[in-house]
Amino acid sequence: MSLISILKKKNNKILFTTPSHGGKFCIFHKFYQWYKSDISEVDAYDPQKGLNEAEKKASVIYGTKYTKFLTNGSTSGIIAAILASGGKKILIWNNSHPCHKNGCKLAGAEIIEYNLQLDEEWGVYKAITAEEVQTLIQNTGADTIIITTPSYEGFAANVKEISEVCKKHNVTFIADEAHGALYPFSDRLPESAVKHADFTVQSLHKTAGGLNPTALLHSNSINPTEALAIISTTSPSYPMLATIEANINYLNSSRGRKALEKLINNIESLNIPRGGDDITKILIKKAGISGYDLSETLFNKYGIEDERTNNISTMLLCGIGTDTNNLNKLKKALNNLGF
Repeated sequence: MSLISILKKKNNKILFTTPSHGGKFCIFHKFYQWYKSDISEVDAYDPQKGLNEAEKKASVIYGTKYTKFLTNGSTSGIIAAILASGGKKILIWNNSHPCHKNGCKLAGAEIIEYNLQLDEEWGVYKAITAEEVQTLIQNTGADTIIITTPSYEGFAANVKEISEVCKKHNVTFIADEAHGALYPFSDRLPESAVKHADFTVQSLHKTAGGLNPTALLHSNSINPTEALAIISTTSPSYPMLATIEANINYLNSSRGRKALEKLINNIESLNIPRGGDDITKILIKKAGISGYDLSETLFNKYGIEDERTNNISTMLLCGIGTDTNNLNKLKKALNNLGF
């Protein structure tokens, strides 16, 4: 029985257990349905069994050895991957998310920072190459490397080639794919690391329609359950975990895949020059105006807020829930600005 089904099941038992609201005492009444399904590990429901089944089904969908549901974002997944890997000398990008360094500190590992080349045309960092990974491993003797792919702006690394280099040198490959949760569900997006890296972390809430801060940790080697237990609460939110199950089921359905194809088609119809490898990250620039000025104009004149800006370019992030009408408004605004 799936976790979703368990939470929908009517229970006739009288529970003197946590959570103390009992599914009826709802302080915030608009969340009444959420309260009703907010349960703990009681015999009357056994939600952990449903969670285990949902995670096994997810691992089949993604083609991984293990897939774990996260309710503390990709941050918890990265830290758990580092702990599970047992790495002692870990390569991390010097501008990576803070959780990379924090995970290394918690693991007591030696941190070796590496630089990435700046793309002068767009003002953002390029993706690391397999050749660069090879050189880093040979020069440092590192046993683990963490790579951010795609970058915030949508520059994606060749994860297959990087995986081959890491396997050749017996180096653990951790992919921070927080911004690539849609990749496994469309051939028109960059290749996902889920089938290539030892560990891959994805944020469902960033582009795949999930609630903040739902995410996934995939593993093709070590079972990360024990590592996750070290940093996770023993009182999980089963309603939130159930949304992850539903989220994956939707993405993997014909309806979800059609929605993703429609999103990609709608972005392509903007017919504007873009940077990066990921079409869902609309990276744009205009001669004679800085990225910051473009961002300010879009916000103040057209009511459009971007996700990230630098002196040269501006990035507008799209996801499975991006509204077609909003893309049409963006197209009109960009046309007015001479794109």
